[in-house]
Amino acid sequence: MHSGWRSSWALVLAGFLLGALGVLYAQKAYREYPSVEGYETEPLPPDWQRKGEWTFARLMYPPGPLDGYAGRFDGDWHQGLSLWTQDGPKADRMLAAAVHRLTRVDARSVEQDVSLDDGDEIYNWPWLYAVQVGEWGLTDAECAKLRDYLLRGGFFMADDFHGHEEQAFFEATMRKVLPERPIVDIPNGDAIFHTIFDLDERFQVPGAEHLRTGYKKDGRVARWEGIYDDKGRILVAISLNSDLGDSWEWADTPSYPLKYSQMGLKIGVNYVVYAMTH
Repeated sequence: MHSGWRSSWALVLAGFLLGALGVLYAQKAYREYPSVEGYETEPLPPDWQRKGEWTFARLMYPPGPLDGYAGRFDGDWHQGLSLWTQDGPKADRMLAAAVHRLTRVDARSVEQDVSLDDGDEIYNWPWLYAVQVGEWGLTDAECAKLRDYLLRGGFFMADDFHGHEEQAFFEATMRKVLPERPIVDIPNGDAIFHTIFDLDERFQVPGAEHLRTGYKKDGRVARWEGIYDDKGRILVAISLNSDLGDSWEWADTPSYPLKYSQMGLKIGVNYVVYAMTH
């Protein structure tokens, strides 16, 4: 190889490595936050410090006017023990384990909790999940940051909100985030339902506290919705009137029906692989 080419290639490689190291060191260190589920003492997996090519990033957010924990957990939401911690960290780690076991994706075993208020940190995590999004209270600045994250290629999974009141509040928030893009039902033929598992036959996934009725509030019908970009890629995948977080959290608990955990994990795995390939 010509010496000039070798020098040029070395410079390119050095630049790539420096860029990769910059991203690595720009990411915040792992921190486990206390959860409303009482998992403050949940033991860390033995390999919790190992890096992976995909990480379950959970969105931290301020509670809104419909916050069901008002009066119980009213401290600084940045420090945990707030609505956004629901089902975590166990649900996050159970889905990560399923992704690692059922796909070729090298999933990190522990979650990353991320705030939109924390500089550019959100851009380090291309897959983002939030729970109980009918009760959140995103500020205008946070809506603008979420919009920028999505339009730059991020993927957001919005889960566990139920009934017409929570639906209306979530949709009002998303109109601030992406006012020009409607929420629509995802058709059965969309790739998101066929990346790993074929999921033409989906059903409502209730939370552990609502197994008797099968639904929460007046949310009797499950909806699998999305917000698309101009190229037909799903930016936001929405599970209305289902609690996929509970289906992951209780997947190893005999009292929670296996059929719900199977469905919830299949949907979660599909969404992860879709986000990484589209």
